[in-house]
Amino acid sequence: MQKEIFIIRHGQTDFNKRGIIQGSGVNSVLNKTGQWQARAFYDYYRDHPFELVITSELQRTHQTVAGFIERGTPWIRFEEINEISWGKYEGMERGEETIQVFDSIVRAWRSGHFDARPESGESALELRQRLEKFVDALLDRPESRVLVCTHGRTLRCLMTMLEGRDLRQMDEYPHDNTGLYKVIYQDRQFQTLLSNNLDHLQVNA
Repeated sequence: MQKEIFIIRHGQTDFNKRGIIQGSGVNSVLNKTGQWQARAFYDYYRDHPFELVITSELQRTHQTVAGFIERGTPWIRFEEINEISWGKYEGMERGEETIQVFDSIVRAWRSGHFDARPESGESALELRQRLEKFVDALLDRPESRVLVCTHGRTLRCLMTMLEGRDLRQMDEYPHDNTGLYKVIYQDRQFQTLLSNNLDHLQVNA
């Protein structure tokens, strides 16, 4: 069975704009730019025959695909695709301390130390483990055209999994707000057709 999977990051929030760390513990909403991005994505893909919308538990993903939900496309939420937990740093602005912590954790992940984590937060390995549950559940579902709305670090981790790559390569995946990754699943393999595609924003610029 072939599946066509559209995976997007949520639209912009004020926390994104101000450089405040969100993670899974900050349930922020879209700002005006994010609302425009969400409308642009809906307008561009409104005629695409999605059979299912999947979001995280966080409302910024719900709002990004609200157009599809409101018109009646079936919708389910998976906490497994929530953003990674940044622990004690969630809700904090990016300053000298947080930048140093983040840089050290990302360097550790790039070096293969996937157990590295911020205080009270998640590791890359833990994120991948919960995403494995999501992928298994997705492949077990009957729908063949699915729209998934998730978060930046989660999207990066998910794409390494779908493409059979190492977690050290997470940062090779750009993830603009509402950037689209289009993936086809066929013959037990995933193929990426679009990467961080923003055509919907160019049309509506």
